[in-house]
Amino acid sequence: MKFIKENSRRIITAMWILFGLCLAGVTIFLYLVYNGVIGYMPPVEELKNPKDRFASIVYSADGEELGRYFNGTGNRVYVDIDDISQNVIDALIATEDSRFEDHSGIDVRALGRVAVKTVIMGQKNAGGGSTITQQLAKLLYSPSSDGLMQRALQKPIEWMIAVKLERFYSKDEIIKMYLNQFDFLYNAVGIKSAAFVYFGKDPKDLNIQEAATLVGMVKNPSYYNPVRKPERTRDRRNVVLEQMYKEDMISKAELDSLKALPLVLNFHRVDHKEGPAPYFREELRRMLRAKHPVRSDYRGWEKQKFIDDSIAWETNPLYGWIEKNPKPDGTRYDIYTDGLKIYTTIDSRMQRYAEEAVTEHLGKTLQPSFFREKKGVKGAPYTTNREELSSAQLAALIDKAVKQTDRYYQMKKAGASEAEIKEAFATKQDMKVFSYNGMIDTLMSPIDSLFYTKHFLRAGFMSMEPVTGHVKAYVGGPNFSAFQYDMVSTGRRQIGSTIKPFLYTYAMEEGFTPCDQLLNEQPTIYDEVGRPWSPRNAGSARVGEMVDLRWALTNSNNWISARLMAQLSPATLARNMHNFGITNKLDPVIALCLGPCDVSVKEMVTAYSAFANKGMRVDPVFVTAIADNNGNIISEFTPRHTEVISTEAYYKILSILLNVVDGGTGNRLRRPPYNLTAQMGGKTGTTNSNSDGWFMGFTPQLVSGTWVGGEERYIHFNGMAMGQGASMALPIYGKFMQKVYADPTLPYKQDARFTFPANINLCEKEYYGEFADEQEETGESIEGVFD
Repeated sequence: MKFIKENSRRIITAMWILFGLCLAGVTIFLYLVYNGVIGYMPPVEELKNPKDRFASIVYSADGEELGRYFNGTGNRVYVDIDDISQNVIDALIATEDSRFEDHSGIDVRALGRVAVKTVIMGQKNAGGGSTITQQLAKLLYSPSSDGLMQRALQKPIEWMIAVKLERFYSKDEIIKMYLNQFDFLYNAVGIKSAAFVYFGKDPKDLNIQEAATLVGMVKNPSYYNPVRKPERTRDRRNVVLEQMYKEDMISKAELDSLKALPLVLNFHRVDHKEGPAPYFREELRRMLRAKHPVRSDYRGWEKQKFIDDSIAWETNPLYGWIEKNPKPDGTRYDIYTDGLKIYTTIDSRMQRYAEEAVTEHLGKTLQPSFFREKKGVKGAPYTTNREELSSAQLAALIDKAVKQTDRYYQMKKAGASEAEIKEAFATKQDMKVFSYNGMIDTLMSPIDSLFYTKHFLRAGFMSMEPVTGHVKAYVGGPNFSAFQYDMVSTGRRQIGSTIKPFLYTYAMEEGFTPCDQLLNEQPTIYDEVGRPWSPRNAGSARVGEMVDLRWALTNSNNWISARLMAQLSPATLARNMHNFGITNKLDPVIALCLGPCDVSVKEMVTAYSAFANKGMRVDPVFVTAIADNNGNIISEFTPRHTEVISTEAYYKILSILLNVVDGGTGNRLRRPPYNLTAQMGGKTGTTNSNSDGWFMGFTPQLVSGTWVGGEERYIHFNGMAMGQGASMALPIYGKFMQKVYADPTLPYKQDARFTFPANINLCEKEYYGEFADEQEETGESIEGVFD
């Protein structure tokens, strides 16, 4: 008996010793983990200042969010605890960590419950032991684990990090950090993004059931996905509500009523391609991240792009902003992770009106007409005029278009033969294609889908204030998701008769007046090497008469422009146009006066700003200020003005351009459906074969430019009825200005006026355009025809 007692005592002693050794071992192990000897322990400075990665936000001038820049780190936007609904905080604590206020990072009771019920008794629904602080530690510092042993080591590391986090932060700060970090799927990283993506709200406005839905996702956002698994997510939401009831955060009556509610979402998918001003945001991103131009980085055919970028680097502080403005520590800002606040000049209301104007005119008028014209035509949407486009040229264009597709590139990369690729392109398959009524599910071959996409007309529109240079609206195409090529800044097309105001301004600088007369007959002009050139001109009004320059520009007469150019210098015209802000190469030839040169919408709006601003050109301003994540202003941007027209010449050309709208090719703006009464000047433009339609318009407060055309120059309307600038482009301007003037919250009014000095000879007459109306109704071209 004595032996048994002695033996029992030894066993108990051994067990206590073993327990003590285990306890000591665990203590030493945790001590080593705490001090970073075992595993990774973030430095104290990093724990005090975690490297949060936040998306940069782009704001409109009227305070609306236009979009965000983010990458794989997620669409996370910082929000303070005061801007988070108490419903969210209550739901999170009740569900994830009911003793959050009582522990110091580790909940010993919860760990004990896990050890007994989960490990020993095998109960799968016994609950977890991780506190909110531990979960934050995991979000901030734990990489994904590859196996059980690695995860087992991560747990104590997270415990120790949690203990340290509790030392450095208050409970409110821990809650805030956690809710700012969690990924709720669909690019909704953090509670601010999640509230918008799932409910279209700010986090402070979330009600109890919405808060419970988001907190329910915390357990497993993929499993409890409210978009794909609404019933499962609703059940999980109700579990959260029950936990809130258990913690006396809601009453039994509230619980019962809330559990009976359906799961209601207001889902907003967040994507760079969606939201307002996508073309503008993409161009802004390109400018901010631009590098110092080096010629070797550009392909041979990108010489002009290198020139443009080099000019922008030297003259535009926004271009290459990241490279030019390092942080205080010398590192570069990252627009995807540094949470910059970018305050743009875009007005969200005007941007919406511009996008609506483009969509309404293209989607309801031009595109249906174009589809009808091309229906059943072999080779459509390309022109059937074989003098303009031969069969061999058409085949080459189609072959080039096929080889530029991702499908061709991927098949070629995979080793497919040309025959296999051709067969694949001819085989019908399920796909989605664009329409103005939404994406269409259809069965179509890739080659047919390529032709279908090319049927869609493209457009570019930009509007800015001519004094401040603030760009108020920017639409680079009909739909950014379907057509991402930007026809405001990147694309350049022939400008046709919109070049004529530059020619006439040059003439006014040389002493001509609007009263000077020239013979309205077809001239034959010889260039510097003796080659003859006889420009075409449609219409029969006043042929053989002497006409003054006011009438000629009002009615966009080609013959008078050519006669005027013959008395001036094409090289000087090209230099003057560069002074107006056009950077592309301009061939100094006689025919330049009819606009065969390629220019962007942005350049044209820049140039025409001088006509609205007393001869002072203003360069476009996209951004007024950039602030860091804490709201501290880093950079501010101001307009840059250049005088390009003398005072006397300015008033002469202004008076004629106002007459273009009052009685010339822009007179449609004065008639239904627009009925605009504002004092405005402008100029239409149409190029050969109706490939490009332009309208440039300006008032004392706004200058705007519109281009419409096909993806390629050989895609166009057959006739002038729909193919001229007054039909293709002017209506977008008209619709936009209608909407702007109808909005009383905007500062632009129809009673704004230009002022003229009393002592200047403007040769004012009214030409209410029998000729202008004739060409619009009969389809006769008076625009930039050029042989």
